[in-house]
Amino acid sequence: MSMALLLVSLLAFLSLGSGCHHRICHCSNGVFLCQGSQVTEIPSDLPRNAVELRLVLTNLRVIPKGAFPGLGDLEKIEILHNDVLEVIEANVFSNLPKLHEIRIEKAKNLLYIDPDAFQNLPNLRYLDIQDNINIHTVERNSFMGLSLEGIILWLSKNGIEEIHNCAFNGTQLDELNLSDNNNLKELPNDVFQGASGPVTLDISRTSIHSLPSYGLENLRKLRARSAYNLKKLPSVEKFAALVEASLTYPSHCCAFANWKRQISELHPICDKSIIRQEVDDTTQARGQRVSLADDDESSYAKGFDMMYNEFDYGLCNEVVDVTCSPKPDAFNPCEDIMGHVILRILIWFISTLTITGNITVLVILITSQYKLTVPRFLMCNLAFADLCTGIYLLLIASVDIHTKSQYHNYAIDWQTGAGCDAAGFFTVFASELSVYTLTAITLERWHTITHAMQLECKVQLRHAGSVMLVGWIFAFAVALLPIFGISSYMKVSICLPMDIDSPLSQLYVMSLLVLNVLAFVVICACYTHIFLTVRNPNIVSSSSDTKIAKRMAVLIFTDFLCMAPISFFATSASLKVPLISVSKSKILLVMFYPINSCANPFLYAIFTKNFRRDFFILLSKFGCCEMQAQTYRTEISSSFHNSHPRNARCPPVPRGTDGSNYTLVPLSHLAQK
Repeated sequence: MSMALLLVSLLAFLSLGSGCHHRICHCSNGVFLCQGSQVTEIPSDLPRNAVELRLVLTNLRVIPKGAFPGLGDLEKIEILHNDVLEVIEANVFSNLPKLHEIRIEKAKNLLYIDPDAFQNLPNLRYLDIQDNINIHTVERNSFMGLSLEGIILWLSKNGIEEIHNCAFNGTQLDELNLSDNNNLKELPNDVFQGASGPVTLDISRTSIHSLPSYGLENLRKLRARSAYNLKKLPSVEKFAALVEASLTYPSHCCAFANWKRQISELHPICDKSIIRQEVDDTTQARGQRVSLADDDESSYAKGFDMMYNEFDYGLCNEVVDVTCSPKPDAFNPCEDIMGHVILRILIWFISTLTITGNITVLVILITSQYKLTVPRFLMCNLAFADLCTGIYLLLIASVDIHTKSQYHNYAIDWQTGAGCDAAGFFTVFASELSVYTLTAITLERWHTITHAMQLECKVQLRHAGSVMLVGWIFAFAVALLPIFGISSYMKVSICLPMDIDSPLSQLYVMSLLVLNVLAFVVICACYTHIFLTVRNPNIVSSSSDTKIAKRMAVLIFTDFLCMAPISFFATSASLKVPLISVSKSKILLVMFYPINSCANPFLYAIFTKNFRRDFFILLSKFGCCEMQAQTYRTEISSSFHNSHPRNARCPPVPRGTDGSNYTLVPLSHLAQK
């Protein structure tokens, strides 16, 4: 019993000796911990020599004005895990001259902090207000007169949804942390009006979609990780002092990649003459300066330079690079969509020619007075597929012009938006439908020539319609797959399905390439057989069929030869062994990929005699080129009369109502001329 009494007396003596004894709060060496539900108000009898005060898990509902009177030595206040706390009134922390740190954290019911709560705090260095989910607004002048020194202000993990203009007026912001405010969508243009800084700004994991145009002049570090809505940055000239940026999208780093920031005023340490004079003065003052012989001067200069370099921490570089992450990858290099001027010119020329040529072919074939035959029907499908390729090129060319020299600011909106999906859909749909239609044209020619004498085996329009319906469904389906997550059009700026990160995406790309190669093999086999058939004297075929077969063989072989380099490099890339960069692949995109869509309408239709006939006959309906149209009508009539006497069953020539003669021509024969 006496021992226990002695121990209690000793503890009491130690507590008195340290000047740390209170009825509610635990204390040690000037640190007071007021903890528990019994704390319903700020104790008014705290010792004046208290250095640190912690209010943890209390039942404080309001922290009133003048809550900390006479605590002139208080340096740090922590208000943590106070679920009941709702309001912090004005001038709560006033007249605490030594206070340098305030932490208000995890008060989930804290609704309001008066803008005048933080006043007359000349030495405040660190203000941490975070994890208070019901703080939704930072009002104008919320931190006015906060401190005479630069301050680190953390407002992270709150429920902040809105920050008013001039919210930080009157502060010197060394660091402002707004991270993890998921509902914060905007920083107004004048949010930093009246403030000095910030020097460091963190908006990571917020919904902010743009940075203010003003107040970024002193910013040296920008952190915007996982800020997915921040798709556009202000002009790089706004970041006059920036040296480090940690961003969400690699394309944003392209803004700083070739930007060399010129420093207008170097640090005094960079003036060697001043440093040399200071060194000399120091040695003279110590009486240690001696005359240097000629042999020693070089060693003196060398030693001086070593000292100079030792204290140069990058402050003396007149041109400073911005350290930016994440770095642009191989799929998205720092360049415009069309990286070269010649490509920009060519893509406009080729897209215009492709769209004009294929629309002309479609109009002429659809409005022709002659019956729609199988070759015409297939040619219409080919023209439509090539027209889609032209639309794709026009989309890419238009976006390239719109984003010229500023693509890094538009890259995310373009590649993740509906525009890139639409462009990618057009190009895959057009490519697959074109290859499918070329294969169908080849098979139809092969069937017609090898079964020339078997009229019952002739391909009918309904057969061709069924075949092309399958082709349209196939092309439409494979073009939709990247939109639904199998590969992706957003991987590169030219919106091609180059995403092969997952096995399914790699299988998708490889399957398309294999199918295109198989189509080429089928076409080769068919035209080889056609050639052998035409050379066989035992098989009868018309001369027009032979001419068409030869012409189409040359055209389709040319088509696939143009596609060969694309298929080769695409196959190597799909096997994750790329042989060329994305920048060089754009040359293939412009020089090889669309050249067939541009040439097909001319070589398949516009340069043919039948197309010219249909073209002039159509124009004659509008009163133009009537003489040329009549010439073609006469040639058709003569050709018909010369080709039918051998039948010995020529029907009488019908007469029109006006007494003029007109001729009924075998439409299937004319369609093949």
